Amino acid sequence: MIWGENFSEALGSLWDAKQRTLLALLGIVIGIGSVIAMVSAGEMVKNQVMKAFTDMGTDLLAVEPNQDSGTPRHIPFAAALRAPKYCPAITQVAPYTRSFVEVTNKGKSFNLTMLGVTQSFGDINKLKVLKGRFLSDLDLLMPFCVITDKVEKRLIEGGMQKVLGAQILVDNRILTICGVIRHEPMSGMRPDGLDSGILIPISMSFRMMSNPGVQAMLAKFREDAAWQTAANQIKGYFARASRHLDVNVRSAEQLIDQQQAQMRLFTLLLGAIGSISLIVGGVGVMNVMLVSVTERTKEIGIRRALGAMQKDIQQQFLMESLLLCVAGGVIGSFAGVGVAYGLAAFNHWDFFVSMDAIAIGVVVSCLVGIFFGFYPARQAARLSPIDALRSE
Repeated sequence: MIWGENFSEALGSLWDAKQRTLLALLGIVIGIGSVIAMVSAGEMVKNQVMKAFTDMGTDLLAVEPNQDSGTPRHIPFAAALRAPKYCPAITQVAPYTRSFVEVTNKGKSFNLTMLGVTQSFGDINKLKVLKGRFLSDLDLLMPFCVITDKVEKRLIEGGMQKVLGAQILVDNRILTICGVIRHEPMSGMRPDGLDSGILIPISMSFRMMSNPGVQAMLAKFREDAAWQTAANQIKGYFARASRHLDVNVRSAEQLIDQQQAQMRLFTLLLGAIGSISLIVGGVGVMNVMLVSVTERTKEIGIRRALGAMQKDIQQQFLMESLLLCVAGGVIGSFAGVGVAYGLAAFNHWDFFVSMDAIAIGVVVSCLVGIFFGFYPARQAARLSPIDALRSE
């Protein structure tokens, strides 16, 4: 028999056994859909992480005291502000403090991350002011604060009518809200606290902390300078400026490389998990085909008696298995894209679907059809015509 006739026979056989076909199809659809959805999700997460870095720029360094060296655990505030003067590659710095505080509004309390910042902190992090204004270096010890829009929503739900100019109690200190900024997820070089936190002048934070001092600093370097040069200048400067203070310096480029390596591993892991579903689906196809061979033993005997060769029988059952898996691969691809779109919409990610994953998924579904269909097809081809005709 020619392949075209085998195709027609296979299609008719699958159509006649709709329930069995759907059961076998479902396993492949879930397998292919899982692979595409998981790989696309991994790619979208990677894209979001990379977007956070590109939004801030790659000309940034994160500076923190080395906690393992036995040196001071804080960066002197005055020394941090003088860094651009003594480090030619550095153009701007944003020292900050970080602590956890209790915020009280109308008798209701909740805990937040509080950042003590300078005016440059808003510029370097590219924070968007939604209402009011950001903190100024002129505020110094003034009891002002800026909150994220998430905190604003929380305060309004707690009964606050107007946020700007309102006063809140932060660790038993009364602060006046002077601005609301758009929340930013903790990613890239941004510190935690910009997602749902409160920002106050850094000088005020020193008064509120039990162990005051700059805990970290963001530094922006010139575009024509290498980050290694800027990092070495900062390390050398702090070693001279503050009793041999040892600092760790991380660049955006380093973090990007680390994140990309982690995301590649994450995507491979998700793909491997999805592949397990595909293997299970392939085993399901093989079982269904074996049942089909058993149920159609007499049909096989009649075809053999009418002159069909072993290869004709094998080709027909292989074609059925291949058709099942290809159809499952196509449907699973659409299902995987749909799931990926739903994940993107739910998490507010930029939608992305891996076309490579779709192409590989369809090809793999064909290979699954051939691999898991070969054994049932061979069993059907090896049936003795006489024994097959005797079966009921």
